Amino acid sequence: MDFFVILYSVINMDIERLLISLNKTKFRGSFHLNNKMKEYVLTKSITKIESDCYDLITKRLAPAVIPNDGKQTPMRQVHPVFIAQHATGTCCRGCLERIHHIPKNRELTKEEIDYIVKVIMTWITNEIK
Repeated sequence: MDFFVILYSVINMDIERLLISLNKTKFRGSFHLNNKMKEYVLTKSITKIESDCYDLITKRLAPAVIPNDGKQTPMRQVHPVFIAQHATGTCCRGCLERIHHIPKNRELTKEEIDYIVKVIMTWITNEIK
C-alpha cells in the first residue's frame, strides 16, 4: 500500500474520532444542518460547498489578526459551513488553538487551512448521510 494512501486513511480516522468526541459535548453536539441546509448542500453540490469553505476560512480565519475573533462566525442557519465551524471547533482562533492545537496570532498555513476544510467537509458529509 502506498504511504500516502495510509497517511490519508490515518488522517480520516483521526478526524472521525475527533468529530465523535466533539459531538458528545453539549455545545458542539447541538449543531446540526436543518433540512433546508441539507437541501442547499445537495442542490449546490459538495464541490461548491468545499469551495465556499476554502473561501470563508481563508478570509475569516486565516489572518494572523482578526479584529472580531470569537464573533466572526454566525450561529444561525446562514451557510452550512458556519454551522459546521461551530460543531467542529473551527469557528475562531481561540477554538482552533484549544481544540485543534493550531496557535493564534499568526497566519494559518496552507496545510492548516486544508486540515480545517477537511474537518468541516467531513462533518457536513456526515450530516448529509
